[in-house]
Amino acid sequence: MENLHPADRIIVALDGMVPEQALRFANQVEGLRWVKVGLELFVQAGPEVVGQLRAQGLRVFLDLKFHDIPATMAGACRRAAALGAELITVHACAGSEALKAAEAAAVDGAQRAGQPTPTLLAVTVLTSWEEQRLQRELAITQAIAERVPALAQLSATAGIGGCVCSPLEAAALRAQHPEPFALVTPGIRPTGAAVGDQARVMGPAEAIAAGASQLVIGRPITKAADPSAAFALCCKEL
Repeated sequence: MENLHPADRIIVALDGMVPEQALRFANQVEGLRWVKVGLELFVQAGPEVVGQLRAQGLRVFLDLKFHDIPATMAGACRRAAALGAELITVHACAGSEALKAAEAAAVDGAQRAGQPTPTLLAVTVLTSWEEQRLQRELAITQAIAERVPALAQLSATAGIGGCVCSPLEAAALRAQHPEPFALVTPGIRPTGAAVGDQARVMGPAEAIAAGASQLVIGRPITKAADPSAAFALCCKEL
């Protein structure tokens, strides 16, 4: 990953857009290579949106966070890979059997459809959780700082190719999992950008230095007066 072009490291999140808007926006940003399709856009636009973005020459991070029994996760990942999504999220807490099934099915689905082999990314603990609430509501006594690396290890052992993590977790996870294990980090705010609703944020260059392989950036680019200029500035920061 060391020699990646800065544009390959930045994934722009098409959150809060209707399908036509998302496709138009993705087409307009100069030099854009990766986009993230989340639940809201996927539910509104349907699976076709992945193919439409691919037809525009873009690579797709499909962030649907699959969490189900092994057979269902396998089926979903097989379909997602066949669409051409190259990054696909799954919940680590589905367990090793489901993670192994999902990984095998994703590889198979991509091969059969003639698509690139995807990387599955495990979600450890959603950033919305606070420790006290995790203990109170789910009876999980493990501290988040212990739970995240434990679930990352579970995922890596099951053959999953990477994790989604907060930028503040990147350094510790990278020490535990060297490249090519992918660490994709949201919560990135370029110089001068508003923090928004993310509590734990970091600048792009800082996050890469901490061990992140790719960064998910949304509003600082999508809500900018000139998204192409904002994207170019993020690339420059790297």
